[in-house]
Amino acid sequence: MNPILKSISDFRLITLAIAGALAIVAYETEARPSAPQAKSQRAGGTSSVQRSRGADGAVDATRTSRRGGVTTVDRFRDGSGTTDARITGPKGGVSTVDRSRGTDGLVDRTVAGPGGGLTTTDRVRGADGLVDKTLTGPKGGVTTTDRTRATDGLVDKTVTGPKGQTAVVDRSRGSEGLVDKTVTGPRGQTMAVDRSRGSDGVVDSTVSGPRGTATIDRSRGADGAIDATRTGPGGVSTVDRYRGADGLTDKTITGPQGGVTTVNRMLGADGVVDAVTVGPKGAVTTVDRSRNPDGTVNRTVTTTPPAVR
Repeated sequence: MNPILKSISDFRLITLAIAGALAIVAYETEARPSAPQAKSQRAGGTSSVQRSRGADGAVDATRTSRRGGVTTVDRFRDGSGTTDARITGPKGGVSTVDRSRGTDGLVDRTVAGPGGGLTTTDRVRGADGLVDKTLTGPKGGVTTTDRTRATDGLVDKTVTGPKGQTAVVDRSRGSEGLVDKTVTGPRGQTMAVDRSRGSDGVVDSTVSGPRGTATIDRSRGADGAIDATRTGPGGVSTVDRYRGADGLTDKTITGPQGGVTTVNRMLGADGVVDAVTVGPKGAVTTVDRSRNPDGTVNRTVTTTPPAVR
């Protein structure tokens, strides 16, 4: 089955995403302006997503992978007004997503995988008005997310995994009014994000995590686009954004080793934005979007690996 769809029914991945990797992944995401689709450029091929709107207004999709595998997503509205789905993978396995609205008005969900395993998500509104949730995996493991509002009005969060491991997100408002946060992972690892506003009005940040400290310095160029310089473990990376003649924002990313990735966006005749990404080794990824008569958007992604020298 498509890896994205598999992750829906694989509770181990859900647990890892919510609890185990929370601190480290958040640090990497915040600190490093990575080159888009860098990993996907290692292998060539074409993938596509064809969408269509059904008579009930729900959007269906057919996804074709680079290897030719086809996954279909059939969405439909049930009597309660929520949208359910039936997902058929490239090998014929079927997953279903059944959403229901509880008496509190929140939407719960049950996902049945191809092997019959069930993952349920039960959302509830706490006494403070915030939405908490309990996720039960196909093997009975339970992960809970408890949100609380602190005295400063910001929402904190505690995630407890099926084995009792806990990750805590503590947000606080700095003297400039910006929101900082500290994430403590299940093994005690911490990641802190300290935001500050530069003289140009753009928000900078300092991220301190298990791998060290990184600073992200953002600045506004003459064309109004925001550039960034990330300095930290591994070296210096820069993101230079600029507005093209068509009004879209392109960018050039220079990695710590000097490799350059360019992203060029362009507006198609149908008004949808396409893109061409050229990686540091010459691999090219094109994203071609097209708008259907029903308003849905299709997408074809083609990657050409760098020439072998």
